[in-house]
Amino acid sequence: MYTAIALRHAAADVTLVDRRNFHLFQPLLYQVATGSLSPGEVAAPLRSLLRNQKNTRVLLGEAVNLDAAGRRLILADGEVPYDTLVVATGSQNQYFGHEATWEPNAPGLKSIEDATRVREKLLYAFEAAERETDPVRRKAWLTFVIVGGGPTGVELAGALAEIAHDTLRDDFRSIRPEESQIILVEGTPHVLPVFPVSLSEAAERSLQKLGVTLRTGVKVTEITGEGVTLVSPKGEEQIASRTVIWAAGVAISSFINALAQATGAPRDKSGRIRVEPDLTVPGHPEIFVTGDAAYLEWHEAPLPGLAPVAMQEGRYAAKAILNRLHGRPVEPFHYFNKGNLAVIGRAAGVADFGRLRFHGWPAWFLWLTVHLLYLAQFRNRLIVFLRWGFQYLSFDRGARLITGKNL
Repeated sequence: MYTAIALRHAAADVTLVDRRNFHLFQPLLYQVATGSLSPGEVAAPLRSLLRNQKNTRVLLGEAVNLDAAGRRLILADGEVPYDTLVVATGSQNQYFGHEATWEPNAPGLKSIEDATRVREKLLYAFEAAERETDPVRRKAWLTFVIVGGGPTGVELAGALAEIAHDTLRDDFRSIRPEESQIILVEGTPHVLPVFPVSLSEAAERSLQKLGVTLRTGVKVTEITGEGVTLVSPKGEEQIASRTVIWAAGVAISSFINALAQATGAPRDKSGRIRVEPDLTVPGHPEIFVTGDAAYLEWHEAPLPGLAPVAMQEGRYAAKAILNRLHGRPVEPFHYFNKGNLAVIGRAAGVADFGRLRFHGWPAWFLWLTVHLLYLAQFRNRLIVFLRWGFQYLSFDRGARLITGKNL
């Protein structure tokens, strides 16, 4: 998306291929899952975003393979020739070899469908608990386990705690939603492991203040429809829960496997393409790989799989293409670190800008501002701004809809 937009004035024919007809801003998917926002407010139609770019066309299709020698992108129902290819296929949920058994019981948050499915599970749990007369089974319905203490898991846990304690407080007659147990599971000693320890501890205090139970330094060994099994130095523990949410890992898309096979590109242990300093595939300067699919070291560590990284890489790829068209040299990609942000709940967040670190209300407000600016359309920015303002004043989440089958 960002490459295509940056090429709007280029003397080139640009084709954007996607299996979906919209651009999705994934960092706000958890707000769709918790009823704060509707799907259309975190996504924008590709044709609408690019309608004024006369050199650009949008194709709805799924890339399945690549003819690197013939420079052809193979789709499920056709092919597209190219002179330069920019691959930005993102990532998918990673269940570490347990996809068949864990995924049906613990949905993740990588797509609109994931978010609406999580929303259905969360809201249906309260409905099922309202009808349940057995106290043991009712407790299982009101126990929510989130696996993964990264930004997505922390933000989801904080939002779910606010739903239980504030939004749904007066909506039921047989249960008290504020007595729900929300458990956040993380394998490392602290949540938000990519943040400095001081900010991780600040986040933990904010979560505990919201009533979230933290289980750090534990490993998940089993997930079923009845709950999860944890292993810690103290031994094995089973938690009865009918609602488990997965936020503990990402995997590269299936197309990256086809790309690696077609080009012989080296990969890291996660399957990402080890790109050159200019984000191209070794031996194939006509192929750029950006975002979650690319492995490039920065200050002796791989660039993180964050939206700001992907945005900068997309714009860089466009700049590199323009430089080639005009016979100018292509400089290596340099990432400008805009910091890491995470929000925990109302007026609580953490911000890491290297030497500058802070938490609380300022970090929360900065998170809101940055994410508003990152949304693709002005209409979405305005609607989200108004929704957040109303929610802050009223605690109401207007998109609390169960639209799928009862779970």
